Amino acid sequence: MPAVWGAVAVTYELACPLARQDGLGARLVTSAVLLVVGTGLVLHVRRGLLRELRQVRRVAGAAQDVLLRPLPPRLDGLRVAAARLAADRGATVGGDLYEALGTEHGVRVVMGDVRGHGIAALGTVAAVLGSFREAVHDEAALDGVLRRLERAHARHLRERARAEHPAHGVEPEHPVAEEFVTLLLLEIGHDGRMRALNCGHPWPYVLREDATAPDGGRGRVAPLAGDGPLPPLGLFPLPAELPVLGCGRLLPGETLVLHTDGVEDARDARGRFFPLPAVLAEALGAGCGGRTGPVLPHAVLSTVLARLLRHAGGPPGDDAAVLVLRNDRRQAPRRQGAPVGRRAHRVT
Repeated sequence: MPAVWGAVAVTYELACPLARQDGLGARLVTSAVLLVVGTGLVLHVRRGLLRELRQVRRVAGAAQDVLLRPLPPRLDGLRVAAARLAADRGATVGGDLYEALGTEHGVRVVMGDVRGHGIAALGTVAAVLGSFREAVHDEAALDGVLRRLERAHARHLRERARAEHPAHGVEPEHPVAEEFVTLLLLEIGHDGRMRALNCGHPWPYVLREDATAPDGGRGRVAPLAGDGPLPPLGLFPLPAELPVLGCGRLLPGETLVLHTDGVEDARDARGRFFPLPAVLAEALGAGCGGRTGPVLPHAVLSTVLARLLRHAGGPPGDDAAVLVLRNDRRQAPRRQGAPVGRRAHRVT
């Protein structure tokens, strides 16, 4: 097409008598012809650039989906929904990571947050997720999975340090000595029993439907509180003994909401933090499944993300991720007078 437009311009200049006249009318015609030719060239180049941009976006989206692949809607009797908001414009993956896999040991989940945000954190996300996807099937105990993740993260940092060493001629852009990952490892057994290892990550919330909830609500929102967490990966070496915590059971009909700190740390124009427990209570009350229907994970997720975007006035300044798991397995009788909130304890 550029050759065609150029041929039109050259043909006009050589063959058209008006191009060789000096009158005002001839000059106006010549200017109009050149304007049309120039506009055609610009439009052609613009269409080509847009076509290339769409192709690049498709390739980038496919690559990002391989890295942080969409979770299945159901996993070993659990209904699943997850989403993330990246701080970098145009990116769908940032420094937050999550994955849930069904194994012979139960459903194993990781939720993490790499120091920093956006595209620069993708290498660490890839290293941790790649190791997790292998380790959850190979390691019988949760502490073995965490040690595999620590080794993978340390190996990634060593490789980056060699690549960014000043001997290569440039100063390192990202000091790897300061890079760490907060991490929550969670295992939900076939009987609903939960075990966890927490490396400096926010604890999740449990949504429990309860007809005796106060203020006419449908249930309660309780933090899955545990003992003092371990240090983030990469900040300090893991201790010799890793305290795997027993976190009670996720009973049939109960919902677990995992998140990164970019959710609760999001601020509005007045500097107020995002009230995640209150939003979850709202989602549990009326916004998800109606007053009598079940609490649906995708509805909880939609409510949280909509309120988060409204609270922050747009995408938050840090990466944010939310993962919702609902136990849809066969109902089991609940003990009378069982407490709504359970505190985690160490598994011995």
